[in-house]
Amino acid sequence: MEQVDVIVIGAGPSGCVAAAHLARQGRRVLVLEKQVFPRFVIGESLLPRSMEHWEETGLLPALQAQNYAPKLGARFIRGTDEGIDLQFDDNFTSGWTRTWQAPRAHFDKVAADATAAQGVDIRYGISAEEVDLSQADRVRVAARDANGTLEVEGRFLIDSSGYGGTLVKLLGLRDDRSPTPRMAVYTHVREHDRDAWPEPMQITFEVLAVDLWFWVIPFSDGTTSLGFVGDPRHFDPFTTGRPLNEAWRAMVERSIRFRERFVDQTPLWEPHVLHDYTHYNEKLYGRNYVLTGNCAGFLDPVFSSGVMLATESGLLAAKLTERVLKGEDVDWERAYSDHIRWGAAVFRSYIDGWYNGDLQTIFFSPRVEPRVKQQIISVLAGYVWDRKNPFVARHDRILRQLAELLNGTPGLRDQAEVLNTGRPLP
Repeated sequence: MEQVDVIVIGAGPSGCVAAAHLARQGRRVLVLEKQVFPRFVIGESLLPRSMEHWEETGLLPALQAQNYAPKLGARFIRGTDEGIDLQFDDNFTSGWTRTWQAPRAHFDKVAADATAAQGVDIRYGISAEEVDLSQADRVRVAARDANGTLEVEGRFLIDSSGYGGTLVKLLGLRDDRSPTPRMAVYTHVREHDRDAWPEPMQITFEVLAVDLWFWVIPFSDGTTSLGFVGDPRHFDPFTTGRPLNEAWRAMVERSIRFRERFVDQTPLWEPHVLHDYTHYNEKLYGRNYVLTGNCAGFLDPVFSSGVMLATESGLLAAKLTERVLKGEDVDWERAYSDHIRWGAAVFRSYIDGWYNGDLQTIFFSPRVEPRVKQQIISVLAGYVWDRKNPFVARHDRILRQLAELLNGTPGLRDQAEVLNTGRPLP
């Protein structure tokens, strides 16, 4: 039986950040990855907060060398003429003001190779099938690949297996689904005439209905990621038995700003369809194990929080694991769960505010004050733990208050009152 300090399941961003940090502390880390890289995964628009994680774990130089398309902010548009540009350098919280938009198959392979270069043993095409947590200070994992079974023992297990949810399945952990399920459909296209369009590399989110939007994420390799997300009632073309490419074209026809650019672009592969993707795990840790990244939960594609929460949780889990390995007592509920749940809760408020229209009211209002915009931008850059920002500290009610004010609801005099008081609307 192989012996290591830490077993990590999954070589995506969360697993790589966790493994790289522990390797830098001198720990022997084994990563078990079910798939063979490169492999496709969605989640191609990143947030500046993650740049801190790549930097701290030594993975940043390898990623910077790839010439990924820079992401300096995002554009939100609606109808024929409404729009707003949110630039990360126009912010409230100090930190990184840029990141990338990148195809994850390539991005994750680069990150994994950089992790391996730090001394992490990454094995691909191997699936964890059994986990034994019965010992007080050891974890045993039985895994299988094309050559047979591997048994490995470690002092701690980090499950970063993404939607695979290895421990969720093996241990029967509770995995709650959102009471408001949504649907996503997405593909890639290769644009041969990209430069004929104005600002062809601008990442853009087009509002087609209050609860339906279209993403356009151009990559530096000439391909573009396209996707629709919203209430399932908007996706009739995909529920009536039509061929997927035909149904896709019908969805693109709904776009006002991008119809002409993309309606005749042939998808590089049949559109992928996701149903009911939002989930939350009730318990994020147990004796000698912790869940990180999408394994712990996933919110929604809007605002691109997935990779940031994955790297945030992966790095924090690794730091706490290192303390455990040193013999320290760790209060995982306070040090880990509370932190990750707060960040997810802030983003959940903004996601809810998007789909109920409050945030769209704010985005497309000409009356929003510059400092309000800066504070919202900092949230959307991933700085959701800065409680000096009122749009973080009072995330659960401030969007509704501001939207009501902009809509002319009596009872609030100005935006300063929204920022400086925590009281609910009358």
